Amino acid sequence: MANIKSAQKRARQAVKLRAHNMDLRSKLRTKIKNVINLIDQSNKEEANEAFKNAVPVIDSMVNKGIIKKNKAARHKSRLNKKIKNLA
Repeated sequence: MANIKSAQKRARQAVKLRAHNMDLRSKLRTKIKNVINLIDQSNKEEANEAFKNAVPVIDSMVNKGIIKKNKAARHKSRLNKKIKNLA
C-alpha cells in the first residue's frame, strides 16, 4: 500500500478506472458477439443491423483508448466480410 497521500489517491482512482474500462470492454465484446451469433444463425438482415449498431461502439472504444485502431479495423473488416459471405 502507498504511503504518500497522492499515491493513495492514484491507487483509488486506478481501481475506479479499471472497473470503468472493464465495463466498456465488456460492452464491446457483447456487441461483437451479437453480430457473430446472428451470422451463425444465417440471418443476414439482422446481422447487418447488429453490425451497424456495433461499428459506432467499436469506434468509440478506439477514441477512449480501450482498444487500438488496428484492432478495431480488424474487427470491423472481419465481421463485414462474414456478413457479405452469407449471400
